[in-house]
Amino acid sequence: MSTALTYETRRLPQRPEVEYASRRMQLRRREPYQAAIPAPLANADFAFSGELLADSDDATRELVRFDGERAEFIAPFSAILLRTESASSSQIEQLTAGPRAIAEAVIGERSEGNARLIVSNVHAMEAALALADDISNASIIAMHTALLDESSPELTGGYRQEQVWIGGALPQTAAFVPPHHERVAAAMDDLILFMRRVDLPVLPQVAIAHAQFETIHPFPDGNGRTGRAVAHSMLRHGDILRHLAVPVSAGLLTDIGRYFDALDAYRSGDAEPIVRVFADASLAAVANADQLADDLIGLRRAWQESLAPIRAGAVGRRLAALSLEYPVLNAVTAERLTGASRPAVVNGLETLVEYGILQRGNSAKRNRTWINPEVLDALTAFSDRTGRRVRD
Repeated sequence: MSTALTYETRRLPQRPEVEYASRRMQLRRREPYQAAIPAPLANADFAFSGELLADSDDATRELVRFDGERAEFIAPFSAILLRTESASSSQIEQLTAGPRAIAEAVIGERSEGNARLIVSNVHAMEAALALADDISNASIIAMHTALLDESSPELTGGYRQEQVWIGGALPQTAAFVPPHHERVAAAMDDLILFMRRVDLPVLPQVAIAHAQFETIHPFPDGNGRTGRAVAHSMLRHGDILRHLAVPVSAGLLTDIGRYFDALDAYRSGDAEPIVRVFADASLAAVANADQLADDLIGLRRAWQESLAPIRAGAVGRRLAALSLEYPVLNAVTAERLTGASRPAVVNGLETLVEYGILQRGNSAKRNRTWINPEVLDALTAFSDRTGRRVRD
């Protein structure tokens, strides 16, 4: 079927503050504008080319393989992948932070800036995976709340109640005007029915649902990041990814222009480009994540060899393993994670400094921290392979 939008004429409500705008702006604001009406999907049929379905199957097999093969590395790797996906998804929205800044935010050593917002995206991803068995309006709103509850709580708790638009000062001059807010609830009900269908191949279904979500734009802000979290929820719900969250957004970042072009094509009636983009992004993400896993496994193996003189179970050994997931540590976090006393923790951290595994540092809050530069380098290399080069 065609996913082409239709449009309806709407007018903005008059507001007292508009009196302070220029006369030209006031006059333009009174003009009608065209708001999108998405095509319903609940019962839609899609006939994709054989080549596209084959590519989608290849990508799906790679996702399943990665999830199975890396499951034994789940303890630190699941959290690491969640953060790389969150950083990549945020980067698509022009929210950037380097691995060290994000690691500091995770342990409370950075409370402002983009790094903190990216950690909030991690919370949205965690909610998406936890709620994967319940694809509903309530679960999607919960994902959005997890994303923005700290930075913009006034925008959470439900779908938007006003018109939004993308680009331009007014909907009359915008690049895209999503549906009027009176249509959002029904559009989301239809989308959820589509997301629950079991008669479609999962990856094409995820791609189409994502494009429809971005078209509806159900929230005042945070739609892109929430929409990509919803995609992960669907991958978990569809039994494609049972253990890990593959950083598909990192794959999208390899050609961000193509991703936005595919969304435009979807709104013009062609769903194939967004499916192809998701298939290619999944393959790119798996290759990148495989390399990251190999890098981290190699680091862990080298540390185990260098720490051979230290007895098994020592605090230092435990902290070395924890530094894979927490490449920046402070004493408070190390105490909480190990259950050891402050003197034992500091002694363990300093032992790792002596063995060249950690370095002493100071956080954005000027507190004493310990840094694992090799893990941060591996995370930076992951970012570089996506074309997303962000330095602290």
